Parts: sequence; C-alpha cells; structure tokens
Amino acid sequence: MTFTSPLANLITGVAAIGTVGSLFFYFLSAIGMGSFLRERRTRLKQTSLSESQLPPVTILKPLKGIDPEIWVSFCSHCEQQYPSFQLIFGVSDPADPAIDLVRKLQAKYPKLAIELIVCNRTLGANIKVSNLAQMLPLARYELLLVNDSDIRVAPDYLRNVAAPFADPSVGLVTCLYRGVPGPTLGSRLEALSISTDFVPGVLSARFLERGLHFGLGSTLAFHRSDLNAVGGFEVLLDCLADDYELGRRIASIGKKVELSAAVVSTFLPAYTLGQFLRHQLRWSRTIRDARRWGYAGLLFTFGLPWAVATLLAARGAAWAWTLLAITFVARSAVAFVAAEVVLNPRVNDRGGFRFRTAALSALVLLPLRDLIAPLVWAASFMGNRIHWRGDVFDLKDGRLTRTSTEAD
Repeated sequence: MTFTSPLANLITGVAAIGTVGSLFFYFLSAIGMGSFLRERRTRLKQTSLSESQLPPVTILKPLKGIDPEIWVSFCSHCEQQYPSFQLIFGVSDPADPAIDLVRKLQAKYPKLAIELIVCNRTLGANIKVSNLAQMLPLARYELLLVNDSDIRVAPDYLRNVAAPFADPSVGLVTCLYRGVPGPTLGSRLEALSISTDFVPGVLSARFLERGLHFGLGSTLAFHRSDLNAVGGFEVLLDCLADDYELGRRIASIGKKVELSAAVVSTFLPAYTLGQFLRHQLRWSRTIRDARRWGYAGLLFTFGLPWAVATLLAARGAAWAWTLLAITFVARSAVAFVAAEVVLNPRVNDRGGFRFRTAALSALVLLPLRDLIAPLVWAASFMGNRIHWRGDVFDLKDGRLTRTSTEAD
C-alpha cells in the first residue's frame, strides 16, 4: 500500500509525538528515581531505632501452592534482626502442599511465634483477601505486615519497614521489588518488565503525585486501627488489586503512604512465552481498572515502538534515525539505573560487578520487551477475563467474578 503524502505526514507526526511523549516519560522517570535515591540515602544514614522503640509486628502470609525458592523465602522472614514478631500463614485448602513447609519451618525455628491456619470459608472472589480476613483474629500485635508468599527479604527488612512508623502520620509502608527470573525467555521478560517498566512507573507516579497513594503487594505494613478505619479486609474481598486499593483507602483518610528503603525479591516461575503474555495481560487489566487515566497515559511510554514507527513512516530520514538513537539511549539508561541502582541499594564491589554483567545481558531483551508492551496494552481493552493462580475471573470496575477453575 502506498500512502499519500498527507497521510504519510500525519502518521509520521503522530509517531513522532508518541516518541517525544515517551522521552518526557523517561525524563520524569529519571527525576522520580533520583528523588527516591536521595531520600533512601538520607534514611539509611539516620540513626536506627533502638530495640525498645521498634513495635512488635505480626506478619500475615496467605499461601497457595509452592512458589519457586519458597523455603528460603520463608526462612528469610524467620531470620530477621528484630526483637519481636509473629508469623501467621494461611491456606484455603487443607491439602495445600505449602502446609508441610510451614510445619518444617515451625520445627526449624521452635522459639519463633509461627502459626498456621486453614481458612475453611470462602468470603469473596479474592481468595488471598478471604484468607487474610480469617487470619487476622490470630494476630497478636497492632502493627500488621502482609506480603506475598514468594517474597524473600534481607535480615534488616522489618527494621526498615517499621522505621517510618515513628512518624504518626504514616499509615502504610510498602516496598519496591526485583524479579529473579527462571531459566526461560518468558521468565526473563517478566523480570525485565518489573525492573524496567513497573519500577520507573511507580517512581514517576510518586513524583508527579507528590507521594504514593497506593500499595504494592510485595509489602503492605499498616496499623490494625487504620485497617479497621477503612472497612477492614472485608471491603477488599472482591477486589483484584487489593494491595493498590488498601493503600488508596488508607491515603484517603489522610495518612501517608511511604516507600521503604528496603527492596525485596520475588522469584519468578519458569514462564513459557504464553504464560508470560497471560500474566502481563492480567497485570495490565488490573492497572487499567485501578488507574484508568494513568493506564491510558501508558500510550506515551512506548518509546522504542514509537521511534521505529517514526523511522518507517519517515522512510529512513536522518532526523528519524537521530530520534531513534536518542530514544534508545534514554530508554536503556532509565532501564539500567532502575535495575542496577534503584533495586540494589547495597551491593559489594564484586557482587555489583556480577549483577551489572547480568543486567547488561538482560537489557539485550529490552527491544523485544518494548515491542510486546503496546500489543499487551491494546489487548487489555479487548476483554475483561483474567487468569489467576488456576482460576478464571471476569473483571469489572476492579472487582472479580469467578467463572471457572483450570489447571495451572
């Protein structure tokens, strides 16, 4: 098909506007990351709270099945440099294989308060939140912490998460997280999405909105009194983005949402390419319903696809090549800083070099990841069905309706 000159000019102009818009997003990402890094350095230099100042914490961990590296992740929560904490694990299936691991954990750490509950009621479509509502009565302490079953943490995790609560205006503390990929292409693309798309997006929103107004499932720490003030876990029983919504609701009562200095790790399954695309589609539809205008604005974050479209529409003009080069450098720089600096607050020289090598290797996949992203974004508007841990749901206005169960 041969485009008429006016049509070709229109396509070139639209693609160039998309590219420039993406460059502006990369600029915002750089500012957001810089702001977070400065604040984190300041926070880490501050005198740590004494043990008598650290509030006791109840950690709530809802489980379903066995995640990659789950045993070591469990142990990392038991080896905290923290004076007093309780661990509560909850499952909905009495035959869940995770139960044996919790029993093993109780045997390895007999002096810790580790409890297991089988949550035999289904209170809503979101089984994770249903379990949390049934686990809560066992919690001994006012300060609660919820994180996902596949999260691994450093020994000073609880200290870093609890520290911001010295300010009584803080209502919720959450954490950034890095994805540790399995050996497959799908898993590596998922990890790349977390570090180079999700993290810059969160920090850009934090800068533009002058603070966070939502939570991340990697860590949600809050007081029980604030949870009660927003309606408890019960108001989230049918929400897909329960972490986002809990943070939003706590922010709505005038409390601050803080981003901790801690960064945690999530160990990703060995996704096939199809599983990766399905997970990305679920994630996209989650964000679409949670942050509609922000999600629409993602159209202006697809820098490399826009720049390639500009180059093709401009028929290889020199200025279009220059724009593509600038976009590639900006995108790569933001991706590298997010993965290497923001998500690695403390690495020794040798460890840092190993990770930089791995990070540079991962960035080879960045063009492929960026070409997939706008396709997933467009597909997210073409339906409301999502697949989540073996169940199939319909999503409407952020709320779930289960339609069927399938094998993982």
